[in-house]
Amino acid sequence: MADVFNEQLVKKQATIKDTLLKSLMIGGVVALAVVVFSIPALAMFGMVIVVAAGFAAWVFIGRLKKEYEYIFTNGELDIDVIYNKSSRKRVFNGMVRDFEIMAHVDDPSHTNTFASANERLDYSTGVVSENSYIFLTNHNSKRVAIIIEPNEAMKGAISKVLTRRKFYPKKA
Repeated sequence: MADVFNEQLVKKQATIKDTLLKSLMIGGVVALAVVVFSIPALAMFGMVIVVAAGFAAWVFIGRLKKEYEYIFTNGELDIDVIYNKSSRKRVFNGMVRDFEIMAHVDDPSHTNTFASANERLDYSTGVVSENSYIFLTNHNSKRVAIIIEPNEAMKGAISKVLTRRKFYPKKA
């Protein structure tokens, strides 16, 4: 039996909330700089504070730039989040055969099933598309619904592991 390996990278699109947070962080650092440098007694110490706040804002803004990597290996699905194309964190690891169900996000016949989840996690672009799927599984002792955006090759690999009663592809 041949090993099955498939990986995919999905870039999360910036939302209005992300843009607002970036603006607030930059505006806060600028406002802090104006206040600190307008008080002569704080000039030296204030410069350290402004530089530290600027660095913190830069790190925070970088963490808003996310990509998700799906790695499917022999029935196991790993999902990593990559922040600012530099740091990586594993957010999900599980066996596909343990998924209770997987269907398109807009599938009305399974809405109640996914509503029973304790938590809903979105590891997709953030925009519902033809490739937006959701699956239900147990993760970290919780019943979790996870949204992903697999390409055709990833969907094919997953559908071979799941039975017809568990995988519901989008109907044309």
